[in-house]
Amino acid sequence: MACRELNIAGLLVKRGAMHWGDEPVSTLDHALQCAARARAARAGDEVVLAALLHDVGHLISDSEETAFSHHGLWAARFLRPFVPTRVAWLVEYHVLAKRYLCSVDRVYAESLSLGSTRSWIRQGGALDLDARREMERQPWLADALALRRWDEEAKRPGAVVPALPAYRDLIEACFGRQHWETAAVGGHDLAASL
Repeated sequence: MACRELNIAGLLVKRGAMHWGDEPVSTLDHALQCAARARAARAGDEVVLAALLHDVGHLISDSEETAFSHHGLWAARFLRPFVPTRVAWLVEYHVLAKRYLCSVDRVYAESLSLGSTRSWIRQGGALDLDARREMERQPWLADALALRRWDEEAKRPGAVVPALPAYRDLIEACFGRQHWETAAVGGHDLAASL
């Protein structure tokens, strides 16, 4: 159990109801779809948790993004005291992973949603050769690229995926006991699905 506690489930539910940019799903729906894709791919728990939390930066800051200040960095700083190093790294680097993929995979770059294309430009666009080589030296690059692909695919309105309590063990192992009884999504009591 975490030394300190943070009601991350409450943050995901309360702030996650918003839509970020031009995306067709709420931030929470996007997070749940991304985590479900990670689980379907039999990713390890740390990768699944990173998939669930990768866009928390959008929930804690409305600041303009740049190549040097973006939601991946904000989220990693916020989450780092609670999560394993790999989770924080994946959350931080999922933005750079998009820039990397767009630099090396034209098909991927052309598949980006409008909102993702706009954020890619704000976040610095294509990586130069030195930055690509630096990314290729990272030990968790494969996980970051997988997360990035799930991120782009996790934007389906009406997709049926497990609700937030499906990740209760992962969440509470890092953030301590959550207040599930007070969280509701779309009028449904999350505690009822526990």
